[in-house]
Parts: sequence; C-alpha cells; structure tokens
Amino acid sequence: MLGLVWLVKYTGEVPKQVNIYEAKSTLSKLLAQVEAGDEVVIARNGKPIARLVPLPRSPVCRMPGGWKGKVWISPDFDEPDPDLEALFYDGPIFPTEDDRL
Repeated sequence: MLGLVWLVKYTGEVPKQVNIYEAKSTLSKLLAQVEAGDEVVIARNGKPIARLVPLPRSPVCRMPGGWKGKVWISPDFDEPDPDLEALFYDGPIFPTEDDRL
C-alpha cells in the first residue's frame, strides 16, 4: 500500500488497479494502456504487488558518416585570424568609448 500512496503523493494521479485474474485475462489491453503512457497496478487481494509502467524510449542509434557530403569545412578553418590576434595581443587593455559598439 505504501507504494500506491507514494505514487499518488508524487505524481498526483491514481493509477488503474487490477487484480491478478483481471491482469491475466486482459494483459493485451493493459499493455496497450501502458504503451499510451498510463500506469497499471496489479494487486493480490486488494494489496498492490506490482506496477506496469512504460519503458523509457531508447535514443535513435547514430550512424557514423551521416553528414558526409552535406557539410563542407574549409581547409584553413582552424588557422588563426591575424586581425583577431592583433586585437588580442596588441590591443588596448581597456577599450575607449570609440571602440565600443
């Protein structure tokens, strides 16, 4: 019973509760409800013993080379920019009002 109280307290929803006999005879319907995002509690003599919950979706497998032929990188993309280096190393420590945007 503590598990059901915890579920109601933290999720704010009361899951559908079925007994073992009903779970056996309507398992396909219960699984369809779980696939839709619902939770189902299975009980024995009115006491919850198990929970059917949806599994988290697995991420899509990435294939290496998926962007091949779609992206172009310049051969000098990692070369330093002389203008930026000059500002970084030789520029003023505190810019003047004229340098600000």
